Amino acid sequence: MIKFNLLLIVALTFLTGCNSSESSSTQSLKSEAKVCPKCHMEVKKSNMHSASLIKNDTIHYFDDIGCMILWSHENNIDIAKAKVFSKDTAHYVDAASASYKIGDKTPMSYGFGAYENGIKNHIDYDEVYMRMLRGEHMANPKIRKQVLGY
Repeated sequence: MIKFNLLLIVALTFLTGCNSSESSSTQSLKSEAKVCPKCHMEVKKSNMHSASLIKNDTIHYFDDIGCMILWSHENNIDIAKAKVFSKDTAHYVDAASASYKIGDKTPMSYGFGAYENGIKNHIDYDEVYMRMLRGEHMANPKIRKQVLGY
């Protein structure tokens, strides 16, 4: 009976040690992932519609340009240094200098795609900002119908 109890204690110790090391490595992988502070979705590595904003020397990444605008407005953060990922040049550019197109497919369905080079029928950042605060984005069924024509 003593041998059985000793064997059981050794086995449980071994299993507990393995489980704790696995969970710590899983936690470190999760902490390396970029997560949107507004909607808490993981920011995909493609960056296709992502944006970034610096607050208190910390860079916050967003999965959608609309999330960045809403979060910065809710937290009274100046977005003068905000960056957006440009669809046409595939790198981050200043949000204020980018051109925007409504109707693009985005992670949160707000529909604003950023372009570094000018595009036809574009809107500027101030217009995107105001439309987001008014709820005039593609996630709104009335606006989606108006933009897409059905």
